[in-house]
Amino acid sequence: MKILVVDDDKEIVELLSIYVKNEGYEPITAFSGQEAIEQLENNPDIALMILDVMMPNMTGIEVIKKVRKDSQIPIIIVSAKTADMDKIQGLITGADDYVSKPFNPLEVMARVKSLLRRSEQQAAQDVPDKLDIGPVTINKDSHEVVTSDGKKVQLTALEFGVLYLLASHPNRVFSADEIFERVWKQESVISAKTVMVHVSHLRDKLEEATDGEKVIETVWGVGYKVEA
Repeated sequence: MKILVVDDDKEIVELLSIYVKNEGYEPITAFSGQEAIEQLENNPDIALMILDVMMPNMTGIEVIKKVRKDSQIPIIIVSAKTADMDKIQGLITGADDYVSKPFNPLEVMARVKSLLRRSEQQAAQDVPDKLDIGPVTINKDSHEVVTSDGKKVQLTALEFGVLYLLASHPNRVFSADEIFERVWKQESVISAKTVMVHVSHLRDKLEEATDGEKVIETVWGVGYKVEA
């Protein structure tokens, strides 16, 4: 998952980027409001933005107003402006959280993870009962997977769980560890191998039912996804 870090202070951007990377996310950086807008346009899969307020040319508040016209991406303000009215303005404008400088990077990352969890839970609630992904239709309620020509694909509960997770977040790459934690509901040191085996079986069944069409893609060194 990509996290956009925006501040005109390069040292702060570098510091936060290190912590973002250490938590397993991909940092995308910007050093002005205008550059932040450009990064969002060039990287539509950015999951969250950490944003300074006091920047030249375009302030963080102006960035939020522009972003909120067509996006509900989670935004955390990290600012030296600590007055209550500054915080209220930031939150009313559309920020989801507000952290004052100087800050503890670990606290910022805790808030990042909390917002991402909330965002994904909301996205999961918005997923329709039926998902059409390429040559297959996935029915959440009946746990059925049917091809475009009417063939039923017989999947185990875990295989269905993996497919539904990927299909309900099209274009998002899930690591093996993430898949294991969400589908198996536990943590394990052998999760990557377990997921790999199940994805392999799932892929074989889907390709056999769809005459070789690929539904699940492997992003080497990262994980798995399905295309929208």
